[in-house]
Parts: sequence; structure tokens; C-alpha cells
Amino acid sequence: MGHHTEVFVGIDTSKSRNAIAIADGGRGGEVRYLGEFSATEAAIRKLVAKLAAKCCHLTFCYEAGPTGYGLYRLLKSLGHDCLVVAPSLVPKKAGDRVKTNRRDAVSLAKLLRAGELTAVWVPDERHEAMRDLSRARQAVKKDLQGKRQQISSLMLRLGRIYPGKTTWGPAHMRWLMSQKLEHREQRIAFEELLEGIRQESERMERLEDAIREVVPEWSLAEVVAALQAMRGIDLIAAVGVLAEIGDLSRFQNPRELMGYLGLVPTESSTGDKVKRGGITKAGNGRARRILVEAAWSYRYPPRVSRDKQPKVGPHRDARERLRGKRKPDCADASAHSSGRASGEP
Repeated sequence: MGHHTEVFVGIDTSKSRNAIAIADGGRGGEVRYLGEFSATEAAIRKLVAKLAAKCCHLTFCYEAGPTGYGLYRLLKSLGHDCLVVAPSLVPKKAGDRVKTNRRDAVSLAKLLRAGELTAVWVPDERHEAMRDLSRARQAVKKDLQGKRQQISSLMLRLGRIYPGKTTWGPAHMRWLMSQKLEHREQRIAFEELLEGIRQESERMERLEDAIREVVPEWSLAEVVAALQAMRGIDLIAAVGVLAEIGDLSRFQNPRELMGYLGLVPTESSTGDKVKRGGITKAGNGRARRILVEAAWSYRYPPRVSRDKQPKVGPHRDARERLRGKRKPDCADASAHSSGRASGEP
């Protein structure tokens, strides 16, 4: 390591210990495994200081995972470059069937030196906090849907079919509350499920109120307002999309954004044969789901609702800035005509 001014450091992170490997700069530079070190801030600072004393430039990398971005922010604060790598895009040999912390750290160091790693976008702390709030609301929504499905399944098994058209409205809830079950055990289970629905609904209302309260203080508040002018997107959906994607200006063109969301078609072409399939479904699934559901609104005739009217005019300039006033090229026009650019599945 002393013969090179640049060193690439691969880190295989875990909850308590990190496996560290280094690769000297240059094609034939030495690759060494340093061992496992405590994941505490003090231990990381000590290790970085030791490495920095022997070389001029350090570049770190580790895979995105449950440990979050704390290590990234710590290394950046110490004045070193760091990449948070997309795990699904890390090259792997087809015949490699052994996976250990040591081998992962060494592999990351080699691939970082070769420039074969794809970095993910790292949000700032405030943006990450907004993402956590949005995901908490999505988790509650999923729990609520699960409890509703359990009640619907119970009613179906008992032959209790709701005569109305729209479920889970006030009329449907009154119908459920009026049901009399014969067995005590079923009544207990039914009442607990209804209580669970009530609690989850209240939790979701609290989280949505919190989102509405903090949005005006968010750096992307203007973009949130602009997105609401589009059909099928309200404030909660706009916050959910932007919390996952981040600043839209980091994408050079719409095709990059669609590729990031996995809304581009798969392709397996060779020679003169061109074969395309369904969308890749790669990238951020939460944002893709929201956009696909919002695109369903375009099945209906275009009408501006009373709630949408105040949002369309004032934010026209903001939408133009999002588009960059760029004329679509042939590929973009083709994608739009096929429904891909609008987020349709």
C-alpha cells in the first residue's frame, strides 16, 4: 500500500462488525483483507486515520442495506470519497457459490478499483426523515388492507354477502357492525378485526396529518404542489413519489427516470431478432406502484375536478421547469405513444 497514493476500500457492513479489504491503485495493485472491525464510530474513525496516514487518497464503498447511510455520512465528514453501492447491480461470477464477509469485502474493493460499481443516490438527513414518514404511512395502509381482507374472507366463508356496491364506506361499516354471529369464538375474532381496522384507520389519519403539516417546510414542497396538478396524484401520492425518487433534476432525461423506476420494457435481442417483453420492474418499487396506480386515472375522459382546478394554473411554470421545456426526441415520442412514458404497466 505504501507504493500507491490511491487506495480503494471495500466494506462488508453488518450490525456489529464490518469486514474491511483494501486494493492498491493500479491494474496490478495488491489486494489485502484487513479483517473485521467494530462498527462503532470511534473504531471507524481510528481505522480511517490509520489508512489516511499511509496514502493520499482513500475511496470507500459498501452495499446499501439495513445499516443505512450513517457510515457514508461519517466518511464524507472525514473528507473521503464514499459510494453506497446498489446490491442488485454488483457483478457476480456465475460459478461463484461461496459467500463470506471476507470474500464480499475483497470483491467490493476490486470492483471499486475497476469502476464496475453503480452508486445509489444518498438523500440528506431531512429527506431521509421525510421518506421514513411516508413509508410509515404506506406500511399502515398495507396493514389496513390486510385486516380488511381478513374480514371480507370471514364474511364470505359465513355466506354474508354485502348487498351494496362500494365497500369500506360508512354504509358498509354499518352493515358489518349489524352482523350477528352465532358462535362466541367467531364474534371475538370479528370484533378484534373491526377494532384493528379502527386503530389502523386512526393511525393513517395521524400520519397523513403529519405529512400535510411538514410538507411546507420541505425543500421539495414546490415540486409536491406541481405534481398535484396531474391526474391521479394528490398530496400524499406526490410526497410518496418524491420521497423515494428525490430531486428529479438529477435525471438527464425521461428515459433515465423511467429506467430508474423499472417502467421500461425488458429486451432480449440478438442479430436481426428483436424481442421485448413486459416492464423490468427494477429500481424503486414503492414509487413505481404509486405512479402506476395514478396512471389508471387516465382511462377516464379528461375532466378537471373542483379540487384540482386551483392546483392546475398556479403551478404551470413549475411543471415547465420539471420538463425542462425540452422537445421530445423520436425515442421519447415512441415511448409516449406506447404508454410507457406515462407510467402505464
